[in-house]
Order: sequence, then structure tokens, then C-alpha cells
Amino acid sequence: MYLLPIQQQIFDHWARSCEAGLGFLGRVSEFGTETLDRSLRLGLHGLPPLPGGAADPSVAAHTVPAAAARPALVPVPRPSGRIALVTGGIGGIGTAICQVLAARGHRVVASYIPAEAEFARTWEKEHTAQGLEIAECDVRDFDSCQRSVAEIERRLGPIDILVNCAGITRDAMLRKMDEQMWHDVLDTNLDSVFNVTRNVVEGMCTRGYGRIVNISSVNGQKGQFGQTNYSASKAGMIGFSRALAREVAGLGITVNSVCPGYVATRMVMAVPEEVRQSIVAKIPVGRLGAPEEIAKAVAFLADEDSGYITGTDLSVNGGLYMS
Repeated sequence: MYLLPIQQQIFDHWARSCEAGLGFLGRVSEFGTETLDRSLRLGLHGLPPLPGGAADPSVAAHTVPAAAARPALVPVPRPSGRIALVTGGIGGIGTAICQVLAARGHRVVASYIPAEAEFARTWEKEHTAQGLEIAECDVRDFDSCQRSVAEIERRLGPIDILVNCAGITRDAMLRKMDEQMWHDVLDTNLDSVFNVTRNVVEGMCTRGYGRIVNISSVNGQKGQFGQTNYSASKAGMIGFSRALAREVAGLGITVNSVCPGYVATRMVMAVPEEVRQSIVAKIPVGRLGAPEEIAKAVAFLADEDSGYITGTDLSVNGGLYMS
């Protein structure tokens, strides 16, 4: 039987697995030769003839009918823009993400928690020219997220891009950290990712398209002194992203995380100059990141052309941490 190189690799992998008592992609009892046969038949339709001009009859025997193997592709016009929801969208990095996504032609909604209502209204007025909108959503509460998502989709249409950017810190050494400090951070940073994504992903699966980007942190990758709560929440986001990516990869949905390093937000710039300089001294590129640099990384992952990138954590940290 004439095999393409990739098919030969499949066969070789299966053979090696059998020696170890396993079948292709699992136990023989689960998949066995039927899966091998399907794998070898994959792409056999339309194979070139063997050297010498004669087609291999064994190939013809396994050829999948053209109509079944290669359905006609009908070009689907791309929409001019999609609906994007950015949680924590009125913060420093969140604002930049909203602006960049809007500049790429998307209609962007920034969510805020009830305590931020006054600031959110001011923020919306300041960004009217860019077409940015706001929506109240207590990301710590599942029912609030459900109501907010339903209202956004009723008013604007299906949410095809979700950026989970809501986050807070409550720093202290673990020996001095109380239970409330732990739960405040985990509820806002990690539980929120479930609360919002759970209410968006079903529609994405039904439509066969979606881009989910979770904003983690370099401290979720390497850990940080005095931030057991924050580091745990951000590491959890990376694990969540990888697991969900596997669940929905075959449905046209990608799930990735972006891990920023130290970024020149208002909060960071409010830190005393000597402290900032000590931080910059540890960054190989010799400067803080700009919010727009994080936002462009998010926009790249949220793009329709990034459909082959999923389950990854993209580091944007100036070389502070290299994995």
C-alpha cells in the first residue's frame, strides 16, 4: 500500500503504540484498527500515481468518494466587525484592548462592576468617538454575568470575542494574608473567568466561531513574593485556557492567555520612582511595557486569521521571564 509521508508517520506511531499495548491515540480496545484504517484513508482521494504511471490498486480500494472526502467550499463573506466583550475594560490595560479592538473594526463593550458605575460613565463619555460602550457586570457573580451577557447579545448581537481582563490585587505574605484577601482575589480574577466564559461559550459553539483571550500575568508563570493569591489566580487562568482550548478546538473556537509583565499603567506609574527603576533594572529590554503592546497581542489572538493558535500562553514581558 502506497502511503504519503504523514500517513507513514501515523502507521509507524500506531505500530510503536501497539508494542506498548496501546492503540492509536489510546487503547486498542477503544480505537484499534478501525481508527488506523480511518487515519490511513485520510487524504487518499486524488493521490498522484505511483512512479511509472500506474496507480496503486490498494489505494483505490481505500479511496473515499470525492463528495464525502472533499465537500465543496463555499466562500463566506467576513463580517465587517464582531461583538467583543472585555471584562475589566475600563482599567489601564483593558482600555487599550478596547481601543485596539475598536480600531480593528469590532464593536466593543467594556464591563464594569457596580462599585465602578460613576467612573464607567465618565470613561464611556471620554471614549464616545471610538464607539466604545459599557455594561454593568459583577464578574464575581454568575447570575449577574448571565444577565449581562444576555442583555448585550439582545441589544447588539452575538459575542464572538471575549477578553477576560478583570483583576485585582490584595498583596501580603501568606503568613499575614487573611481569608478575605484570598477570596477577594480568587473571586475577581479566576472565578470571573468561569462566570463570564460559561455564559458566552455555548453560543460560540452553536455558531462555530469564537475567540477567547484571558489576561494572565508573568507572576502566574513564575510566582511573586507576597502574591500567593494573585499568582495562584493567574496561574489558574492559564490552566483554564489550556483545558477549554482542548474542549472547543474542533468547533472553530480558540482559547489563549496573554501574560503581561510590568506595564506602564496609571497604577504602576503611581509607584515611587526609585521602586519603578528597580523593576525596570530587572527587565532585559530596559523599560516598562506599554498598554498598547498588550492590546495588540490580544488583537492578534482575537483575529480571524489566528484560528490555528489555541491553548497557548503568550508572554509579553520584555524578557523578564522566559519559558
